[in-house]
Order: sequence, then structure tokens, then C-alpha cells
Amino acid sequence: MVALGSLLAALSACGGVPSGHGAKAGAGRSADGAAGTSGAPAEPTRIPGVGDRLQQRIPARSRQVVAVYGEGKDSATSTVVLYTKQGSAWHRARSWAAHNGRKGWTTDHHEDDRRSPVGVFTLSDAGGVLPDPDPAPGAGLPYTRSPAFAAPRSWAPSYWHDFDYVIAIDYNRVKGTPPNDPTRPEGTSKGGSIWLHMDHGSGTSACVSLPRAAMEYLLRTLDPDRHPVVVMGDRADLEA
Repeated sequence: MVALGSLLAALSACGGVPSGHGAKAGAGRSADGAAGTSGAPAEPTRIPGVGDRLQQRIPARSRQVVAVYGEGKDSATSTVVLYTKQGSAWHRARSWAAHNGRKGWTTDHHEDDRRSPVGVFTLSDAGGVLPDPDPAPGAGLPYTRSPAFAAPRSWAPSYWHDFDYVIAIDYNRVKGTPPNDPTRPEGTSKGGSIWLHMDHGSGTSACVSLPRAAMEYLLRTLDPDRHPVVVMGDRADLEA
């Protein structure tokens, strides 16, 4: 019973009963940079749409950034963009429609507030019900496969596959542990178990959810040697 309680506590940050379906996220609206000498837009040397406050928190050694652009402070819809650094410029590799906390975003996240935390967080560990889509030795984030990730069958069927693939967002967790490890260094009131995971078509309890193809791509692409991070928030907070 103790183990089951820990599992349900870990899952509660990312799942929950349905509360209506959000609209599909729109495309990102940030410009990619000034025109170059050839007339084509130059790739940016900063993550587009991110102001100094968060830009300065991106580690200098990071060469992969997953940017989550929330549509609004109280919106559950967002757009996720993967940027990779090439030289001094950030290349926009892929983008996907996504969802975030069903009540939107917060700069002071607490357990069960149904809002995703704004900030810059490292991406260190992954896991899920399904096998790692990138099983090559020494490649990709450390991956823990376990049936313990499975969403409770008491949830609506549309939620059952949410945790087939997950990538832990390093908010109030211990790096180097499976994503569903229940340890909360800052205390349980600050929440935890905030993940990138598979989308069920509407807002989450605090996580960011993406289509299966997006999760597979990120699991194959994110490289610990490139020190990936996620920069996430509503557009106003990101631009501040």
C-alpha cells in the first residue's frame, strides 16, 4: 500500500481526471532573427521569445533547448520547439502543438494547483511503460522502463497511455533517478513529478504533454553530452 501511494502521488502531478479538452496550440510567433547578407533570415543567437531573466538561466554549455511557449497565463495550450545550437546560433529543429497545466502557468508552483511552473530546468532522466525508442548504448537520456509508470485504469481511457514515454523535468526532484522517484528535495508542498509526456488532448495537472511522435523524436535526439534544458512558461513570463 505504501508503494502504491508513492506511485499515485508521483502520477498525480501529470495526470488526473479529464476536465474538458483544450484547443490545439498555435504556431510560435517569435521572429528567428534579422536578415542576413543573402536576404534569408539569420538564425538567432538567443532563444526567440525569451527575455533576459530566463535567457541568463540557460547554462552556457547547453546546446539543446526545449522551449515551451504557453498561449496565455491561464491557458492549457502551448507550442513546443526544439532548438539546437550550431556554432553561436540556435537552429529551430522541430515544433509541435502541446498542452500544459489545465489552469495555465505559475511562477510559484505548489502541489495540486494545476498550473505548470515557469522557468528553466535541466532534462536528465527518462522512462515509461514502453521500451526506450533509442536503445543504443551510451546514447540518449538514461531510461527506466517499468509497468509502474502506467496510469491507473480508474482514469478515463484517453489518459491510459500518458506515461508510455516520459522525460523528467528537473523541478523539485533528484537528478539521476527514475522520473517516478517520489523524493522531493524542496518538500511535498512544492509539487513534483513534472514531466514531458504523451498527450491526451487536453490540459494536464502540471506537466507538458506532446504527441507520441514528438516524444519518440525527443527521446532519440536529446543527448546528455549536449546538456539539454527546457525553458517553459506563458509568453508574457517568457519574454519578461
